Amino acid sequence: MGRFQEAKGIVQDFFNGLERANEEELPGILEKYTSKDYRWRGVYPYREQEGIENVAKKFWVPLKKSLNHMQRRQDIFIAGDNEIDGKQWVMSMGHFMGLFDREWLGIPPTGKMINLRYAEFNCVEEGKIKETGLFIDIIGFMLQAGINPLPPSTGNYFVYPGPRDHNGLLFEDADPKEGKDTLALVNKMVQDLSDLNESGAMGCPPEILEKAWSKEMIWYGPGGIGASYTIPRYQLQHQLPFRNNLKDKKFNGHECRFAEGNFACFFGWPNLSNTPTGGFLGLPGGEARGDMQVVDVYYRKGDKLLENWVFIDIPYWLKQQGVDIIERTAIIENPKY
Repeated sequence: MGRFQEAKGIVQDFFNGLERANEEELPGILEKYTSKDYRWRGVYPYREQEGIENVAKKFWVPLKKSLNHMQRRQDIFIAGDNEIDGKQWVMSMGHFMGLFDREWLGIPPTGKMINLRYAEFNCVEEGKIKETGLFIDIIGFMLQAGINPLPPSTGNYFVYPGPRDHNGLLFEDADPKEGKDTLALVNKMVQDLSDLNESGAMGCPPEILEKAWSKEMIWYGPGGIGASYTIPRYQLQHQLPFRNNLKDKKFNGHECRFAEGNFACFFGWPNLSNTPTGGFLGLPGGEARGDMQVVDVYYRKGDKLLENWVFIDIPYWLKQQGVDIIERTAIIENPKY
C-alpha cells in the first residue's frame, strides 16, 4: 500500500459522510473524523473556527441548507508531505454543486443548479483530520446567481473545468519522482517571481514566465478577475494589472505546499501583503495595506506548467480596504425599508 493511502481513505470517507449527512448529523461526522484540537480555516466571513460545533453551525449547516442535494464534484485529489513541516496533507479541488434553493450569505436563491468552486486541504495525523483549510470562491458564486459586486473583470469567469487530460484524481499513489519534479518546477517559478518582487520591478518580461510556463498555459483566476489563456493574455488580463496596481508586495510564505504526480498545491495565511495604488479590480487606490490568502493548484505537463487554478480571498482583502462586499450585497439584494 502506498504511503498516502490511509490518509486519502480517511479524507474520502469524511467527504462521503459530509455529503450524506443531514443538519443534525453533521456535528457527528465532524467528531468521527477530526481530532479533539481540530483547527479550521476558511475565507471571509468564516476565517478561523475552533471546534466542530462552530465549523458545523457556521459553515456546513448553512451551506447544505442553501444548496439542496449538494454534491462534491472533485477534479483533483492528491496527497503529500508538506514541504514546510513534513506532515501529511490531502488536497481536493473541484465544485460543490446543488440546487440554490435558499438564501446564502445574503445572496437570493435562484432555484437553479449552481457551482461553488472550492479547494480543501486536510492534514491527517494518527488517523484523524487535525487541520482543514477550506477555500471557496464566493464572488464566482455571486456571478452565477446574477450578482456582480465588482467592476467588469479583466479575464473571463465561468465554471472552470478540471485538468485538460482528466488525470487529476490520484486515488492511488503516484510515482514519488514525478511529485519531486513538479514541486521543483513550482518552487523555481515562485522564486523567480519573489526575486522580481524584491527587485521593486512592477512589470514582468514574458521570458521570465516562459522559464516555467507552457505557451498554452491557462490561468483560472477567482471571480472578480477571471481566467486567461496563453502567456500574453495572462499578462494582459491579470499579471500586469496585479503587478502595476499593487505596491510594496511582500511574500509571507506558505502554510502548506506539496506535490503528487503532475500536480502541486499550496496555501498561505497570508501568502502576500500589498497596498493598492489604484486600478486593481477596477477600484481606486489608497494606503490601506492588505493581506491576501491565496491558493494555487498546478498541473505540470512535461517540463512546463500547463494549468493553474487560483483562489484569492478577495472579499477579505477588500474588507481590509474598508469595503465589505458580502455585507453590502446582502443589504442591496435584501432591502428592508
